[in-house]
Amino acid sequence: MTGGDEPEGEVDQVVPVYVITEGRAAPTRNTLQPETLLLAATPGADGHHDGGRSSLRGPARALPVTATREQVALLRLCRVQLSVAEVAAHLRLPVSAVTVVAADLIDDGHLAFRAPASRTDRDILKEVLDGLRNLV
Repeated sequence: MTGGDEPEGEVDQVVPVYVITEGRAAPTRNTLQPETLLLAATPGADGHHDGGRSSLRGPARALPVTATREQVALLRLCRVQLSVAEVAAHLRLPVSAVTVVAADLIDDGHLAFRAPASRTDRDILKEVLDGLRNLV
């Protein structure tokens, strides 16, 4: 798409991904999965995240003037809760690149995240299934 035809949040791929991630293939601190949920940080009066009720206000602090197009676009998209994979699709970037950019924003306090639920142990599921079968 060209000019004003681009949907909100999409970024033209004019630079290689390694430039966007500053040569990093993985985040330095926060490890994010494709299903990890992201939301622009908007602390309430008590300093805690308000669950997305005021996510349209944008990040808690202003981004520095050195913020990249990808950082700005990612925060704009994350005014509503989205997964890392969804953000990657909107920005037309690899998930690995989005995890690096998102982790930087998390480290700087601009982005909040919710880790995916832990995997359920297969043995527990088997016990529940056996218990349900015994009820019948």
